[in-house]
Amino acid sequence: MKIDKPLLEGRFVRRYKRFLCDVVLDAPFRGAREHTVHCPNSGSMMGLQTPDARVIVSDSEDDKRSLRLTLERVRDGRGWVGVNTMLPNHIVRDGIERGLVPELTGYDDVRSEVVCGPHSRIDLCLTGAGRPRTWVEVKNTTLRDGNVARFPDSVTERGRKHLGELERLVREGDRAVMFFLVNRTDCDAMGSADDIDPEYGAALRHVAAHGVELLAWRVAFRGASVSVKAPVPILL
Repeated sequence: MKIDKPLLEGRFVRRYKRFLCDVVLDAPFRGAREHTVHCPNSGSMMGLQTPDARVIVSDSEDDKRSLRLTLERVRDGRGWVGVNTMLPNHIVRDGIERGLVPELTGYDDVRSEVVCGPHSRIDLCLTGAGRPRTWVEVKNTTLRDGNVARFPDSVTERGRKHLGELERLVREGDRAVMFFLVNRTDCDAMGSADDIDPEYGAALRHVAAHGVELLAWRVAFRGASVSVKAPVPILL
């Protein structure tokens, strides 16, 4: 998929109040180089808040927004990392619809944000003749430990809830997939960050033993485009 808004490069200054970042752009934008931008990431962004790190921001071209610019990627020294958590569902859906993920081919319809219970939604629902209804929950994975991507980068009660929902759907006869989008290019494997959220790691191993399928794919960046590139093994 492609970010369809202009992209600007600069350097990171600081993040604060979770959803705000200050950046200094390489070239003036609307008469200034330093800007406060929207940071669409509720995680800790551990390892991605180094002062002067290279960044890419998008311009919404919407003057009605209080913050016209959005943080899209941060460079951690080894490559770009996608931090906009509004995009992973679209990236994975694009990969599925283009037939890039062999485990998720052969479906006639892909829907996003589908209700699966009285208080729950799952990111993607795949249906097709002669195939079980398949639910796919997507997690943006940015934390790196050596050459291994780790999830989560902060304690996530919501993430554990999603695992429980996937297990329930399997019990009811559907197929369920936990899809970790490794939104960086420098990791060769994926694993749970038990040192950060041991309960999530335990829940992940539990659901994997009870029918929930686990997939992890690394992305590739090319200019404004990003796509699923290659699967990586999951270390449980």
